[in-house]
Amino acid sequence: MTDCQGDCDGAKSPMELYEELTAQGSKVRSLKTMKAEKAEVDAAVQLLLKLKVDYKKVTGQDYKAGCPPENSAIPDNGPAADGADDEDTVDPWNVSTTNAKGVDYDKLIVRFGSNKIDQELVDRIEKVSGQRPHHFLRRGIFFSHRDMHQVLDAYEKQKSFYLYTGRGPSSEAMHVGHLIPFIFTKWLQDVFDIPLVIQLTDDEKYLWKDLTLEQCHRYAVENAKDIIACGFDVNKTFIFSDLDYMGACPEFYRNVVKVQKHVTFNQVKGIFGFTDSDCIGKISFPAIQAAPSFSSSFPKIFGSRTDIQCLIPCAIDQDPYFRMTRDVAPRIGYPKPALLHSTFFPALQGAQTKMSASDANSSIFLTDTPKQIKNKVNKHAFSGGKDTVEEHRKYGGNPDVDVSFMYLTFFLEDDEQLEKIKQDYSSGSLLTGELKKLLIETLQPMIAKHQERRKQISDETVQQFMTPRPLNFNL
Repeated sequence: MTDCQGDCDGAKSPMELYEELTAQGSKVRSLKTMKAEKAEVDAAVQLLLKLKVDYKKVTGQDYKAGCPPENSAIPDNGPAADGADDEDTVDPWNVSTTNAKGVDYDKLIVRFGSNKIDQELVDRIEKVSGQRPHHFLRRGIFFSHRDMHQVLDAYEKQKSFYLYTGRGPSSEAMHVGHLIPFIFTKWLQDVFDIPLVIQLTDDEKYLWKDLTLEQCHRYAVENAKDIIACGFDVNKTFIFSDLDYMGACPEFYRNVVKVQKHVTFNQVKGIFGFTDSDCIGKISFPAIQAAPSFSSSFPKIFGSRTDIQCLIPCAIDQDPYFRMTRDVAPRIGYPKPALLHSTFFPALQGAQTKMSASDANSSIFLTDTPKQIKNKVNKHAFSGGKDTVEEHRKYGGNPDVDVSFMYLTFFLEDDEQLEKIKQDYSSGSLLTGELKKLLIETLQPMIAKHQERRKQISDETVQQFMTPRPLNFNL
């Protein structure tokens, strides 16, 4: 799966963007007038929204039909004041916002057309699974879904499902943000006792990055070790590299081709923003990320079954792939995959963007030493505290924008302790340095334990996980 990574073409002038927007607006109106297929209209609308975001970034102005740009000034991209109403940029390669609190996820739910994970759904997951909900659910870290109630309905009738998630291996070392979907996926696998497939999109990284095929495949194997170190059961988990598996499994490739036949170039342009200068590999790749959503792509695991529903835990920026997949699935005779969406793990510098493996100072890597973790948090973690101790004691800090508190929300499991930290920081009795110390003391042992588990993962263990085989489960 993709990471948030810029892959921009040459910058367009404000007038060029204005003209492109005007043309795209006309196209949307024309498609609606002609009553075109819903998928084609949706794709055109998504491209229109993306162009509006690009236009505002370049001009600092909202697009208005019939009002060409007055100037080409580049706006200040620093943190916006609370309540800023700028539209966030969220796609498989770019995540950014001007709001210091981060992306407005309620607006994103409306924009993407998903459903909020409310308390009713959290309570239902607890009832059906028989387990206390994971703190990622309790705290809204997984905040949005598609068809989760349908999955639970089927499970209550003894009809099982399987899990699918993935990783785009762009470097040897993963960072702590990459762990979020895997931590949650392991919990889902344990409480529902179901099989899991994990896709390593080394082919995608070759298409998007300046890397050799050999590098991409090696990164896939190295990342697999970090994933396995999360504690997955080899008897219930299949990890695969696209570069290996697609050539070895005719059924997988046939599903890729089925998806490709039912998605037009206009649709992928609209959904993903591809241009005429993008290589054809990029344009065809979304079908490869779609294929694991169908049980028939894994005949060694599911035999000839085509009716087993898939549940995909992933960050919300991956949703465009699966909106496309859900549109195609009924047309090729498969159930739509269900999804659980997570929020983004913020960069150390603030929640305006997510943590990136390409910027060492924005990330806490799983290979970092205790000293490196301490230095990074102390030096780079954005603070919600006041400028002086006196002001902080008087007015308190803002946990909503403080990166150290955000990270504790992900990794500190004790709800009561987290709430006390929030109250103490807000009141001013807990200083920024003390809050950073709490985070350091949480991250250091967590990452050290992960490193110890990873040392135990041999190449033979990786091979076990990556060998197509039957898994131990009952459907």
